[in-house]
Amino acid sequence: MIAAPTVREERAGPVVWTGIIAVTCLLLVLLEHMLWLVLPLIFGIVMYYTLLGPMRRLLRLGFSRSVSSMLVCAIFFGLSALVLVAALSWNAGLEDSGSWSDTLALYANGGVAFVRNTMALLEVKFPILAEMHLTSLANKRFKVFTDTFAQRYLTTILVTAAGWLPSLLLAPFLAFFFLRDGLRFKKFLARAVPNAYFERTLFLLHQVDQTARRYFEGMLKLTVLDTLVLGFGLWVIGVSSPLLLGFISALLAWVPFIGSVVGCVMVVIVAATDAPSNPLVAYGAIAVFILARLLDDFVFMPITLGRSLKMHPLITVLMIFIGGALSGVAGLMLVLPLLGVVMVIGETLGRLMTNPRLRARHRYAKQLREKQASGDLKV
Repeated sequence: MIAAPTVREERAGPVVWTGIIAVTCLLLVLLEHMLWLVLPLIFGIVMYYTLLGPMRRLLRLGFSRSVSSMLVCAIFFGLSALVLVAALSWNAGLEDSGSWSDTLALYANGGVAFVRNTMALLEVKFPILAEMHLTSLANKRFKVFTDTFAQRYLTTILVTAAGWLPSLLLAPFLAFFFLRDGLRFKKFLARAVPNAYFERTLFLLHQVDQTARRYFEGMLKLTVLDTLVLGFGLWVIGVSSPLLLGFISALLAWVPFIGSVVGCVMVVIVAATDAPSNPLVAYGAIAVFILARLLDDFVFMPITLGRSLKMHPLITVLMIFIGGALSGVAGLMLVLPLLGVVMVIGETLGRLMTNPRLRARHRYAKQLREKQASGDLKV
């Protein structure tokens, strides 16, 4: 008895990967001009994968899909509203002791004082820096920036934030309809596929969904781990609101490179303001942040995201730089999940188009349909 030959799945070749990278770059360029829709879509997808687990538990308990999605969304958004009310009441309590402008000015002055003290210390250690008058030059630049910040930047920031608010309100609606009608949308796509490719198409849809789910769930787990590590380290050295600072820094880390730098600057400014007479606290905050980033890159990242996007590190680093060059900060944030989804689609389509068995089945099915359609016709 002769065993049937096994069909070996070939990995994507250079042509397929060239197409994957080209399509990813094209989508990044297009998405840059549709950020008003892309950002709510990202937040909606994050909410969708956050609420998908609880909704599946309700489905296993016997609830319908519509009821499960409504219950989960109602509980989640109700809790979010309570948190928002608590934050606003806390903000009202802060306004009794001082305005937000006074608080921002306090932290800005603390950060500037830390930089000045650091430069003065460097001038003492390195006389060449004293000859360059580094401290006086930096003081002039700081004075010009602080005097013109409100006129040049504050109004633009507030107007931009107000313009983004309506589009961000789309995120809850997108999350609700993803939960309720996601399965229906998958069936709609599957019905348009020829029968010969039906099984592989279902596999493709499943893989795309699993890739996106693993990525965003991994990012959420990574955010929790970073928050705990940073919060604990800042609490040990005596920085105020350690968990809040850790959480904001972990969220900013979703944007590669830039987010980490902004988070580190924020932590150092708060530490310098809390202990203006003890610069070691600010230096300790820098050390804590660097240690947290090292743990994130070499321990937490492989555990949470390393198994979700199976890409070579060289491709990952190159695509991060390409995403930043094409679409700025949005490209840095979107390039990895977008590349992961396009990679799954491209590799699966490449296998579909190059599989001789599937192409033969498709041709045979077309011949049968043509023969059946013309069976009662006579010349």
